[in-house]
Amino acid sequence: MDYVTLGKTGITVCKNGFGALPIQRVGFDEAKALLLRAYEGGIRFFDTARFYTDSEEKIGYAFSDIRDKIYIATKTAAQDAETFRRELETSLSNLKTDYIDIYQFHNPSFCPKPGDGTGLYEAMLEAKREGKIRFIGITNHRLSVANEAIDSGLYDTLQFPFSYLATDKDIEIVKACKDKNMGFIAMKGLSGGLITNSAAAYAFIAQYDNVLPIWGVQRMNELEEFLSYNEAPPSMSSDIKELIEKDRELLSGDFCRGCGYCMPCPVGIEINNCARMSLLIRRSPSELQLTPEVQAKMKKIEDCLHCNSCKSKCPYGLDTPRLLEDNYKDYMEILNGKEF
Repeated sequence: MDYVTLGKTGITVCKNGFGALPIQRVGFDEAKALLLRAYEGGIRFFDTARFYTDSEEKIGYAFSDIRDKIYIATKTAAQDAETFRRELETSLSNLKTDYIDIYQFHNPSFCPKPGDGTGLYEAMLEAKREGKIRFIGITNHRLSVANEAIDSGLYDTLQFPFSYLATDKDIEIVKACKDKNMGFIAMKGLSGGLITNSAAAYAFIAQYDNVLPIWGVQRMNELEEFLSYNEAPPSMSSDIKELIEKDRELLSGDFCRGCGYCMPCPVGIEINNCARMSLLIRRSPSELQLTPEVQAKMKKIEDCLHCNSCKSKCPYGLDTPRLLEDNYKDYMEILNGKEF
């Protein structure tokens, strides 16, 4: 079994973390079964957020009896100290615990610091003094904010997208965290579903001994796949290298990662899926993307106001309206039988 230590936190766990965003889509008992099976299989790190509807509650429901045997990370998107304190208390209640191992600022557009006028970092320090949190973390999709957080020395961990589609600048972030003894938690290890070979995803990240991937898990078969890597970790074989190179060639350039920070759309377009449908339909069984429900979602693109709200909120600087148009055109061609 591969292990990783999250920098100066000293938290050492197997190199498989549980990303609990997807469990908001299943019932409480199904979520509990997934979470307990993950624990049984050796997973000890569980990441959630206030933003993930009832995900925190489901973790509390599953783990209240064994709280001291796991590590919980959650997040707040609070913009001021009062909201921060309220959200922290809600998270503690939901999780049925009196402390959170890593409390993270959830993808802020800036790097919270003491004296910045928001009171956020001061509230974080107060919560730590009170014993309600153990370590301070930050999550982000922006290179500039991530680098500022690393350079500041104020944070114990950084959560950032990292997969085998990573750029050289992303890899520099990982190395900078290692140099600063700052824990690195990798989200989007499957790049929002565009990476379909989990063994290749695991093998790539395994090359970085300071990186803890958190895999978004919703189904038991997905979980079992990752648990199998605890006993037999995939290595960077020639076949996996070849697959990664082909995917990098196919997926290079501008593409939607599906992070959802462009949402909501004023006319109800499901941007985080519709703006990458062309790639999804080629990398998963096409019938899943050709249902009447998906067709209706794609047709909503015709209602786009071109208000550019989604474009202004994209942490990757994508021209989202153009991506929507291109994906809609491609989708209609596929639907009308011009491909496949």
